[in-house]
Amino acid sequence: MAERYVPAAGRPAFTRYYDTVVALTMREATFRGRLAAQVLDGLAPGGTVVDVGCGTGTLAIALASAGGGAVIGVDGDSEVLALAQAKPGADSVQWRKGLATALPLPGASADRVVMALLLHHLDPASKRTALAEALRVLRPGGRLHVADWGRPRDPLMRAAAWALQRVDGPEGLREHLEGAVPVLLADAGFVAVAVHDRLRTGWGSLELLSALRP
Repeated sequence: MAERYVPAAGRPAFTRYYDTVVALTMREATFRGRLAAQVLDGLAPGGTVVDVGCGTGTLAIALASAGGGAVIGVDGDSEVLALAQAKPGADSVQWRKGLATALPLPGASADRVVMALLLHHLDPASKRTALAEALRVLRPGGRLHVADWGRPRDPLMRAAAWALQRVDGPEGLREHLEGAVPVLLADAGFVAVAVHDRLRTGWGSLELLSALRP
């Protein structure tokens, strides 16, 4: 069976509105600022950061402009990559077309891998393959950073998550809404799995996690 590809906005027709929706509903400046700070913390000069499922490139460009070493943005959607490459500062990022389940990168070549709002788009098997790919491309001691949905902790967040499932579909979200993402990272071979932040957003509870490649 062919792998189902889900674009950043959930449906291809919504791609052009992705940045606007994220800005209005996701506390974008807060979550991307905290995520970038976590990614860059302890990164050696000249280190390599890979933004997997980079979408329209906002985070990748921010990381590069903050001195994030060599930043590589990977996405499987040509349309979304074109939007990313048209943004100010895009020349500081290396853009590559590729899937999270088959990263176009050699093994042990990255110091940081970032997956922001990516994993919930993948079915359970593809989620595990993507995490195995992240482990493969990281150097020993490198870090994976994940920003994605977690278990709703009150009725309002459960209602927001219900609405999100209407857009993105329930299959990829099920494990997230059960609070299983830390377990997925550990099962993939990562260690020192930690949840750093939980942010309330218009679509549910957004968690920022990190884990180490041993």
